[in-house]
Amino acid sequence: MFSFKPNLFRQDVGIDIGTVNTVIYVKSKGVVIDEPSVVAVRRRGRKGQKEIIAFGSAAKKMIGRTPQGITTLKPLSYGVIADFDMTRYMIRHYLSQASPQNGFFSHPRVAVCVPASVTEVEKRAVVEVTLAAGAKEAFVVEEPLAAAMGIGLPIDEARGTMIVNMGGGTCEVAVISLGGIVINQSVRVAGEALDEAIVSLLRQNYTLAIGESTAEEIKIAIGSVIPLEQELRMDVKGRDLLNGLPRVISIGSEEVREAMEPVIAQIEETVHSTLERTPPELVRDIVDQGIMLSGGTANLRGLNIRFADALNVPVHIADQPVYSVALGLGRMLEMPRGKESVSVTVEKQDA
Repeated sequence: MFSFKPNLFRQDVGIDIGTVNTVIYVKSKGVVIDEPSVVAVRRRGRKGQKEIIAFGSAAKKMIGRTPQGITTLKPLSYGVIADFDMTRYMIRHYLSQASPQNGFFSHPRVAVCVPASVTEVEKRAVVEVTLAAGAKEAFVVEEPLAAAMGIGLPIDEARGTMIVNMGGGTCEVAVISLGGIVINQSVRVAGEALDEAIVSLLRQNYTLAIGESTAEEIKIAIGSVIPLEQELRMDVKGRDLLNGLPRVISIGSEEVREAMEPVIAQIEETVHSTLERTPPELVRDIVDQGIMLSGGTANLRGLNIRFADALNVPVHIADQPVYSVALGLGRMLEMPRGKESVSVTVEKQDA
């Protein structure tokens, strides 16, 4: 088993590189980077060579607003690398911001997360892109395990723990016992699918075109999965599809809830299916301990209440659902022996 030995001349870094956001944890400092996984590029010359002009929040602000010749890219899709070079540049940029780039600190040891459902080829790609971005050493950890550690769940014990990690591109449901994943199931719907459902709602019901950033704002402002004591409303600005002119409409939380229902139902069915496949003794533990929700989508109003009613199991939301995975990596970095209980793949740069 790999021993992650501390080095006084090199920082240890954990990277939760997601479809929507990239979060970086630096040992002894905590979370230092939380930026959108977006890159803005400009094509130059006749050959169309790419020049990176912005990362993260600055690039996200450009989505839907770029002039000809400039495009915004999301290097990851459904939790896996879609554009190797852009992912490498993005990680290198964030690492340069997260840790000093002089002397012995220039090549950190890096723990990086991958969905539990990825193939060995996809896992290898994550390791290679991390090394290419400047890491001296890299090991990968499955996201459900890291999230459970970040929340503080007793994953090393001989009892069942269920976690539902809902990010931007995928939702992973895992049952963990004795430091390993017993049952795992994932579905490629999560935060982005909810945004797409809202875009479709406004297009079909109001002939109004909006961008993904506006859809995300609607989801956060008035989105819910259960009826609210006082339903919410919001004014939405967009482009009328009939005459092409600007238009403002008022939309209610009931309509948004109805639009998101198919996506939420699919996630709920995935959790239900995972419970059906779980050994009875572990199900008993889960009933006692409850199911834990992590990831940004866990913040959706009423999600834990709905799942608890549908599954007949207590459902809890992590204290910091967006940072659960990064904090789990941090626990591994802060406690060298802690990661010996989880499965990791280690790669080193050639000397």
